[in-house]
Amino acid sequence: MIQVNNVSLKFGKRTLFEDVNIKFTEGNCYGLIGANGSGKSTFLKVLSGEIETTTGEVTMSKGERLSFLRQDHYEYEEDTVINVVIMGNEKLYGIMAEKDKLYSQTDFTEEDGMKLANLEAEFLELDGWNAESDAATLLNNLGVDVSYHYMKMKELPVKLRVKVLLAQALFGNPDILLLDEPTNSLDIEAIKWLEEFLINFNNTVIIVSHDRHFLNNVCTHIADIDYGKIKLYVGNYDFWYESSELLQRQMRESNKKKEDKIKELQSFIARFSANASKSKQATSRKKMLEKIQLDEIVPSSRKYPYIDFKIEKESGKEILKVENLTKEVDGKKILDKVSFSLLKGDKIAIIAEDDMVKTTLFNILTGKEKYDKGTIEWGKTINYGYLPQDNTEYFNTEKNIMEWIGQYYDIDDETVLRGFLGRMLFSGEDVFKKVNVLSGGEKARCMLSKIMLEEPNFLILDEPTNHLDLESITSLNKGLVNFKGEVIFTTRDYELNSTVANRVIEITSDGKIIDRAIPYEEYLEKRK
Repeated sequence: MIQVNNVSLKFGKRTLFEDVNIKFTEGNCYGLIGANGSGKSTFLKVLSGEIETTTGEVTMSKGERLSFLRQDHYEYEEDTVINVVIMGNEKLYGIMAEKDKLYSQTDFTEEDGMKLANLEAEFLELDGWNAESDAATLLNNLGVDVSYHYMKMKELPVKLRVKVLLAQALFGNPDILLLDEPTNSLDIEAIKWLEEFLINFNNTVIIVSHDRHFLNNVCTHIADIDYGKIKLYVGNYDFWYESSELLQRQMRESNKKKEDKIKELQSFIARFSANASKSKQATSRKKMLEKIQLDEIVPSSRKYPYIDFKIEKESGKEILKVENLTKEVDGKKILDKVSFSLLKGDKIAIIAEDDMVKTTLFNILTGKEKYDKGTIEWGKTINYGYLPQDNTEYFNTEKNIMEWIGQYYDIDDETVLRGFLGRMLFSGEDVFKKVNVLSGGEKARCMLSKIMLEEPNFLILDEPTNHLDLESITSLNKGLVNFKGEVIFTTRDYELNSTVANRVIEITSDGKIIDRAIPYEEYLEKRK
């Protein structure tokens, strides 16, 4: 159990949290949600003790161990993978290191023997003899092959290092587990395993994640950060979303009825307050009017952008035809005689273990990269919009948002443009921000704005949820479901895959493809 008592956190004049009181109890999994900049990751650091509170305190039950998913794999460059995992239990790893030091001594005193005996007892109590096998099991379950276990961290691909740090956080059955974006860079199998692990985990878990499906599967509670306060809801993310929407709607409807009643009473009082025969009734109505209290509807700090992909010209029958596409990178064929035709109404999810393979395919389709063999034939009516995973080249300019977006909008009407940008959450003076200093989320919304203004009939999207908050992801999801054109995309977002895709193309490790004209969830079942 971990308890937050009257916690406030201030950075200069800015108050991030104020008088937060909340208790996270054993056996529950809490999804920590809030708008971008609300302080989700910062709050986890407050809980872990990495950031000191301005006021109040965070307390844990006596003797409990807290584990926090760390993102800096460079800290362990010279350590072996298996040791990095065991470091998740600092006490156990410290005992192991001290034991090794004593055993390596040439001069061994009686005092050393006593000390070693105590260490061995503690080692046994902490189940130290199973530490390496437990660490290896975690690594295997996350898809880190045994051939990597005794390598140094610096020798691993970055994607695997992230998995090692996750294994470190999970190691040794911590009493309190803090996870900040644990599904980042995980493949389908690793995410599924992590879900099962957390569902069966009996201690306290607090998670920050932008993966709605993951939150729905593992969370028993939602902790919502809004305007520096944290409010606790029982249930998963969907239940929180639906219940909070329902509550707001009920309050608005209740207020509407009350406002109608107020108008009715005010009208009666105005008409009959001077009428002697009706004065008692008018007085009674005044008393009724005084008792009516409107519900206070507190606006949320979270905002949903308006994402709607209009089509300037509908696509014809011929969309895209790819034949025998072959591409070699560093001596390895990543695309080997790939052939597929994209048909009217297709919304295709591209699946591959290696992100580079998917990005290369998209870059080839858009002419940004050359291919070795094969043909690509676009339909004459096709006008595609491309959202790359790396958008850096678009923002190497001193232009402000208004000027930047004006490049893609051929009507010189500032009012219309400001209205459009306002719907994409760029309001007031925000539109004069230089685009080269925007955050990742702001750049992502700029790119989506660009595509919407271009009104393409075909979308190519490479990890479109990157840098977006939950609200923007939800809006993007709706926009893609409603889009009348064709789409080819790749994303780790389960919800986006399952609600948008009606066809799945998997690129295998040898560069071949498996093409299935079925929804994503059915594809996962067949993949098993």
